[in-house]
Amino acid sequence: MKQKDRVKEDNSLIAVVGPTASGKTKYAVKLALDIGGEIISADSRQLYRGMDIGTGKDLADYTIDGVEIPYHLIDIVDPGYRYNIFEYQRDFHSAYREILSRGKKAILCGGSGLYIEAATQGYKLHEVAPDPILRERLERHSNAQLINMLEELQPLHNTTDTNSRKRLIRALEIALHSEGRGESQFPPIATRFIGIKVSREERIARIDYRLEQRLKEGLVEEVESLLKGGVTPQELIYYGLEYKFVTLYLIGEISFEKMKESLAVAIRQFAKRQMTWFRRMERRGVEIEWVEPL
Repeated sequence: MKQKDRVKEDNSLIAVVGPTASGKTKYAVKLALDIGGEIISADSRQLYRGMDIGTGKDLADYTIDGVEIPYHLIDIVDPGYRYNIFEYQRDFHSAYREILSRGKKAILCGGSGLYIEAATQGYKLHEVAPDPILRERLERHSNAQLINMLEELQPLHNTTDTNSRKRLIRALEIALHSEGRGESQFPPIATRFIGIKVSREERIARIDYRLEQRLKEGLVEEVESLLKGGVTPQELIYYGLEYKFVTLYLIGEISFEKMKESLAVAIRQFAKRQMTWFRRMERRGVEIEWVEPL
């Protein structure tokens, strides 16, 4: 069955999801060619300019059979900036409406589960400025107390909110200021979810091969260039995975071999967490049609 035959015309959005290195972009681009679609990225790091090799943008893949497939939400902010989920939800809906206004089909493509759900499920998110007085009050509580407070205010969509005290306090700050402000301005979108299915063994093999290729293509040099361009080590470490471990290598905290070994393990663990997220979506009633990669 051709990809275009899989797509029901009554779905207003198609989401191509799956773990890292599963071949999501290749599938989404071929689908876009078949149905006359445009792609909206759901990758939390491909947003950043100059972070190309480490994020696997592979922009050449958006040209297929001589046709350039339009893409959105890639290369929209400078490295060092901390783009947040509220901004993504806002920017996604702007791109989505723009695509529909041209009579085109929108295809959401990526592996960031939180971004995918924020785009499609109508999360109630608000832009909240820092509140120093509230932060000082929250600092008096233990992490366990803060987590309990947050759970009483909202579902914990993103477990990274509780991974560090700083993020936990920020999440509470947003939740407390958003309380009672009404429903999300962005409603849920009827979405056809297509998941790219690869076995655990194949996924690990793809991750390891891709890491070798990225190192050969200049991953270390890319991170070095970002550092020379004024992005601080702390900012790059914040972005995680490739940027964290290569930065640690470049500032002399770990050896090249330790960097490579730790990074491979971290990417494998990340892919496992992605699959856990998608399985949790299914348990909550989201239907994902799992297909083989192209």
